Amino acid sequence: MPRFDPHPERRPAVVTGASSGIGAATATALAAAGHPVALGARRLERCEELAATIRAGGGEAFAHPLDVGDTGSVEAFASAAEDALGPVEVVVSGAGDLDAARIHELDPDEFAAQVQIHLVGAHRLVSRFVPGMVARRRGDVVFVSSDVVRVPRTRMGAYVASKNGVEGMARAMQMELEGTGVRASIVRPGPTATGMGMGWDAQTTGEVLDEWVKWGVARHPYFLRPSDVAAAITAVVSAPRGAHLSLVELQPEAPLEEAK
Repeated sequence: MPRFDPHPERRPAVVTGASSGIGAATATALAAAGHPVALGARRLERCEELAATIRAGGGEAFAHPLDVGDTGSVEAFASAAEDALGPVEVVVSGAGDLDAARIHELDPDEFAAQVQIHLVGAHRLVSRFVPGMVARRRGDVVFVSSDVVRVPRTRMGAYVASKNGVEGMARAMQMELEGTGVRASIVRPGPTATGMGMGWDAQTTGEVLDEWVKWGVARHPYFLRPSDVAAAITAVVSAPRGAHLSLVELQPEAPLEEAK
């Protein structure tokens, strides 16, 4: 007799921050893998456009506004997603943005706002979806973290603190969920070409990159693509039951050296 029943044929998934970047790529990849997907973000029109594209390609997708910084918004999104797609089997938490500011120069309210989105927002999703997963004795929760947990970067203090909190919460959940059939996983990307930081002015961007070079955290110019991270997330939730990819870190490959 197998240790675990296989995954059900239908595994609805919710993806936060699905309007762009890693979230949008993840929703697309999960849909391509056969998951009905609920797309949530504050920019609803972008989620609706992506959902329409997924449906045009034969997938099943639903879009609904979501602000993970607001408990009522999370509840409304979750209820709408379940009404549209059924009980949620997969949750991908990755909504958020960042400011390029030194910690001592960052307004406390702005610092708290980033923690609210990245860390407390992730917990809002956990508290809403995971009890149902535990009751069904299966499910996947994937926290999109960052390699700043392992190697902090300057000008990202609130983001660094938040992602450390996310990974701490995830590791504690892994212990608490052991034996429930629910898997909590961390996907930790390195530098990724997304919309995060695209609002910085040229001077700030230059200063940030110079500091990263100074501290040895920018070894080469290549970045991951959002689709690379999405592929890792899809692999994590696709692992057969009984196997748990608890932490996956991705780094961009360096450019090929010239042949000698």
